[in-house]
Amino acid sequence: MNTTGRDPIGFELFKNTLFSIADEMALTIYRTAYSGVLKDGMDYSTAFCDGDGRTVAQGLTMPGHLGSFPDALGATLKRFGHRMKPGDIYCLNDPFEGGMHLPDVFILKPIFHRDERIAFAGTVCHQTDMGGRVAGSNASDSTETYQEGLRIPPVKMYDGGEPNETLFRLIEKNVRVPVRVFGDMRAQLSACHIAEAAFLRLVETRGAETVKGHMHELMDYTERMTRAALRELPDGEWSFEDWIDDDGIDYGKPIRLFVTLRKSGDTLVADWTGSSPQVKGAINNTLSYTKAATYTGIKSVLPAEIPNNDGFHRAVQVIAPPGTIANCVLPAATAARGLTGFRMVDCVFGALAMMLPDRVFAASDGGNTGISIGGYHADRRPFIYVDFICSAWGGRPWADGLDGNASMFANLSSHPAEIIEVEHPLEILALEFVPDTGGAGKFRGGMGFRRDYRFVEEEAVLQVRSDRRAFQPFGLYGGSPGKPSVNIINPHAEHRVVPAKVTMTITRGDVYRHELPGGGGWGDPLQRDPASVLRDVVNELVSVRSAHDDYGVVVDTARGEIDEAATGRRRAELRAQRAAGWPPVVNRTQPSGR
Repeated sequence: MNTTGRDPIGFELFKNTLFSIADEMALTIYRTAYSGVLKDGMDYSTAFCDGDGRTVAQGLTMPGHLGSFPDALGATLKRFGHRMKPGDIYCLNDPFEGGMHLPDVFILKPIFHRDERIAFAGTVCHQTDMGGRVAGSNASDSTETYQEGLRIPPVKMYDGGEPNETLFRLIEKNVRVPVRVFGDMRAQLSACHIAEAAFLRLVETRGAETVKGHMHELMDYTERMTRAALRELPDGEWSFEDWIDDDGIDYGKPIRLFVTLRKSGDTLVADWTGSSPQVKGAINNTLSYTKAATYTGIKSVLPAEIPNNDGFHRAVQVIAPPGTIANCVLPAATAARGLTGFRMVDCVFGALAMMLPDRVFAASDGGNTGISIGGYHADRRPFIYVDFICSAWGGRPWADGLDGNASMFANLSSHPAEIIEVEHPLEILALEFVPDTGGAGKFRGGMGFRRDYRFVEEEAVLQVRSDRRAFQPFGLYGGSPGKPSVNIINPHAEHRVVPAKVTMTITRGDVYRHELPGGGGWGDPLQRDPASVLRDVVNELVSVRSAHDDYGVVVDTARGEIDEAATGRRRAELRAQRAAGWPPVVNRTQPSGR
């Protein structure tokens, strides 16, 4: 039903009202959540869907959850669709029946008007713990889903308004921190209730038929906007390849990510055929998460006003063969699949950089690093610290990469040091940028940062999911790669470097340091404005040596200014070396498509 022709003003008001409901759901979770991963990290999403489970509006939270609600609602409707009634609420986390990985728990509430199901309020939150062999339920070295925690298929959480006590008891007995988990679930329930109340007020004001028509038209409107934007892009086919270092089980065995974008007219196909088969370690993606990474990359080059809903999905098709790292099947482990999703966004950017070289930036820091530290206090009370840290964007065709900013796929914020120390047996000894980590370029990559954690309880298990050590964040069009990540135990004593993906025991006084990779550079470093190089040297983001070696800029440190004559000679020397083929270019990406 096309309603905009009859009442375009009413439709616009409806559109903004529905978007506001989805955002109010997000704010409700932010205000009422118990865990740091939600109230500080904001690792959650909210959505408002029609009665058939199609996303109509999604809150401004986590891009990593784009496209996740249709799969969750599809699985729930398949099992309960004809039996749903007012007062029912459903939940799930099973990666193989609507979910993504076990910590991400969906809570879904059908909304009825006069006994007709006309909408759904949906939330998904990363829970601090869902059981399993490692606290936090997100260890990268699990080898099958059965090791990772409590697996919940679509089930009734509330039946006609009455809680499913069996489900709550099972959750309570399987998670290490039930108070925190149930607190966060209540935040999700509150968001769903608030959405229901707001939507039913809208129905009372506008009428059910008008509201249903507007929801259909909002999705059609989005599809028209998406297809119109795609028609403005060049037709063609572009492929890009990137590599994950390893899965943490088969050390040193690279894992291929490969995407082909096919653009024709007003449609775009993203095909992940050619990516690695699913792996032993827990970095396998569900198809919904691969879709989220793909949508995030593509939406970044389209107009920002295109809504996030089913209409966008109609114009962008994502293909990923079952049994691959992009679309895993049982018994694949998925707990650390965030790593793969983040890397897929960069892979999409690599392909888009060939289509639109003036609109796409180089690789980011490789996505967030997942860190969990779990154990027991002396009185046997459990503690679990879960954090996801990001740092750097790649250099952009018009500006430097951002320093200290979350990946586009995450929209996360860092936990405040003071809150970490109050809530967990940890001390934060350092949080600082690491000079020279951003790849050199006309526009340099963002700088990675380091964080030092000192453990002050008796014993705990440290679990780290990181990457970009062997395969650095790629630069584009002459830009250099970002520097690799590193994990160090007791950096000021034994200085023991441990693998990028590690699960290990730490004891009182141990210091864990993580240094994030830097973003890749964009463009020729010798074209960078020397004044920008000097500013970075003054701010201790670029060393005097890097200014000389990578940018050909000679800084007079005594006077704090550029030696222009020496800079001219140095840049001429570097250009001559290039012309002679020295030094060889290593790990720089100059895209080439077909």
